[in-house]
Amino acid sequence: MANVRIGVRAFIERAKHLYNESIPAGQEAGQEKTMQITKRYPIGVIAAIIPFNFPSDLFCQKVPPALLMGNSIIVKPSNYNPLTLTEYVKLMIEAGVPAGCIQILTGDGPTCGQALARHPGVHLVSLTGGTAAGIQTMGTCSQNLTHVMLELGGNDAFIFLEDGDMDLAVKETIWGRLYNGGQVCCASKRFLIHNSRKAEFIERMKEVISNLKVGDPTKEDTDMGPMININAAKRIEEQVNKTVSEGATIVCGGRREDAYYYPTILDNVTRDMEVAKDMEIFGPVISVIGFDTVEEAIEIANQSSYGLCGCVITKDYSLGMKIADRLECGGAIVNGASFYRSFEMPFGGWKHSGIGNEGVLTTLQEMSRLKTIILKNIL
Repeated sequence: MANVRIGVRAFIERAKHLYNESIPAGQEAGQEKTMQITKRYPIGVIAAIIPFNFPSDLFCQKVPPALLMGNSIIVKPSNYNPLTLTEYVKLMIEAGVPAGCIQILTGDGPTCGQALARHPGVHLVSLTGGTAAGIQTMGTCSQNLTHVMLELGGNDAFIFLEDGDMDLAVKETIWGRLYNGGQVCCASKRFLIHNSRKAEFIERMKEVISNLKVGDPTKEDTDMGPMININAAKRIEEQVNKTVSEGATIVCGGRREDAYYYPTILDNVTRDMEVAKDMEIFGPVISVIGFDTVEEAIEIANQSSYGLCGCVITKDYSLGMKIADRLECGGAIVNGASFYRSFEMPFGGWKHSGIGNEGVLTTLQEMSRLKTIILKNIL
């Protein structure tokens, strides 16, 4: 709840400084006596479609900026865990948000989410979810030219160069891949490790993973809980089995118990396998791909149709910055896992990972319309 308060305050402060702009007279020949002023207006009714994995954070990223820009908003939570967002909406109404300006609609995505996208009274759909859902939603929205903000799937590359700090790489992998059971869109998923350090990385990760306790998330000594449901765990199991059938080997893990999927390391993954391209495993699986040159690593990283985030671990910050520049993704982290998102930063993907950007720096603009008012011959 504290993070929600901080996020709301950040959007409020940003809104205070979202000034109108003016174009000085005479910038263009013939406009010496004319003034041009830009103003922002509400976009209308916004549908916020929020997934199961970060309901509080994403409520804060979507709802406060929508209301601050004068819009009404309909919150559509995941069908798997709707209670958190239901309580937030109730609290906002109790706090004084005018009746009807915020509402909540529960139900499954294909039915309720698409109904919102199809409705002519909805003017913007802000969806965080899978790429397939985003493509379907964009197609539905196109029938009414409804605006979209789409933060979708990812298959982020984690590049570890020959000179990289192995302690840092292990620490960032635990955080950047296994947090929330790996159910994170911008989690590092493809681990591109320099061949001279690959065996060391796998051995170190195997040692750490073997000491993690998987179990009841309500117990303090548990390191990792279950997936969101049994179907999610089964999907991971199918993807791992497919990757093994293509030639990969299981170093550790690779097993499911009901909705639990144990942390897994896959070795001998090659760049031509589906997991090295467009198979997004939404779970605690570390797919290790060896490389020999920086150019090869960049090529493998960019071969995916996804482009959410990426990262590189190296002691050479100059080289790290050059690699970050060349990664085809919306966010690139040097010496940290790709799982990084602050409230301030514009967060969004390239390619099949999304359209638009969320964050204090950009959401207010995304959730408003821009108009230019021209005062002819005023000067």
